[in-house]
Amino acid sequence: QVQLVESGGGLAQAGGSLRLSCVASGRIFSSYGMGWFRQVPGKEREFAAAIGRSGGSTQYADSVKGRFTISRDNAKNTVYLQMNSLKPDDTAVYYCASNRFGYSGTLQSQYDAWGQGTQVTVSS
Repeated sequence: QVQLVESGGGLAQAGGSLRLSCVASGRIFSSYGMGWFRQVPGKEREFAAAIGRSGGSTQYADSVKGRFTISRDNAKNTVYLQMNSLKPDDTAVYYCASNRFGYSGTLQSQYDAWGQGTQVTVSS
């Protein structure tokens, strides 16, 4: 069973940047697809970004395209989410997820392990 631990959340001003990290253990990290989702209290969890096992395939939600970049370092068992030009609407708990099939899925049902989440708050 893979374990995922997110870090890097915090408070940022609108227009600023944050980088989230997610370290995985317990499985062969390089075989798995990874994703970032986010959730605001009272709303459904939504897709933000995903990356395939080799890093060659990425997908982004329209709301973050051009501002967020997902990447991975298989040697460090880590996936990153670089968030630039942050907006107050980006405020949410951000969750890291993995899938054993290796693809960059956009649906929650495609992922079989989840982290505990890290809070990102963007002030205006």
